[in-house]
Amino acid sequence: MLDAPSPVPHDPAEPDTVPYRWHEHRSFDTWTWSCAVAIAAELRRDLSRRPRARLLLSGGTTPAPVYRALARAPLDWSRVDVALVDERWLQPQDPDSNAWLVRQHLLRDNAAAARFEALTRPGRSIQESAAFANAHALQPATAAVLGMGEDGHTASLFPDMPDLQRSLASRHAYVVVDASGSPGARQWSKRISLTPSGLAQAQSRFLLIQGKAKREAFQQALASGDVQRWPVLIGLDGATPLEVHWYP
Repeated sequence: MLDAPSPVPHDPAEPDTVPYRWHEHRSFDTWTWSCAVAIAAELRRDLSRRPRARLLLSGGTTPAPVYRALARAPLDWSRVDVALVDERWLQPQDPDSNAWLVRQHLLRDNAAAARFEALTRPGRSIQESAAFANAHALQPATAAVLGMGEDGHTASLFPDMPDLQRSLASRHAYVVVDASGSPGARQWSKRISLTPSGLAQAQSRFLLIQGKAKREAFQQALASGDVQRWPVLIGLDGATPLEVHWYP
């Protein structure tokens, strides 16, 4: 059996100083509901202190069941703004877009009352879309939900894309990226992505991963410490630990 990344001991009486906390779940259902409950708790906490909460979500098949579970949380969803971590250069109604996935899996049940901000809209250029996203990002996120590919990418930051260094160094919350030549981007090379600067503003960050290959990739990323080879490491740069939830 592979060794899991060590969960760093944490004293609740002391400030968070560790870069991540590892949560290992032995069943799909436990993983799904644990993730949903943890995200809902962050939103509930923020809604108790501020008029509105903001939730940033990633696409992909991995988080979809978590979103369906989260949609049932008894929150005041009318005070929650839901936005995206990244998006392919597709219109929101395209079934391959992250916007479509969020609408199908989260904006239902109780969460149907949430306010959703798609990153793309008809008639808006990709540069205009990024500018609108940066304007909305002036409201700090309560929580950001990240995924990770086996190549170590997160959001739309791929290890072998041409402008990765520029994207990592950007002071903007969102940037337009060219992922040409990145196998993980598949046919969607033109994208908008959250940057490390944008992610650092989130009060909490969650990384949801499944399977042996992704645990190994995360281990390799931690051992390497090279964010250009392993962009997922941007999740470690924040005032609170990255909450990593994994199941086999």
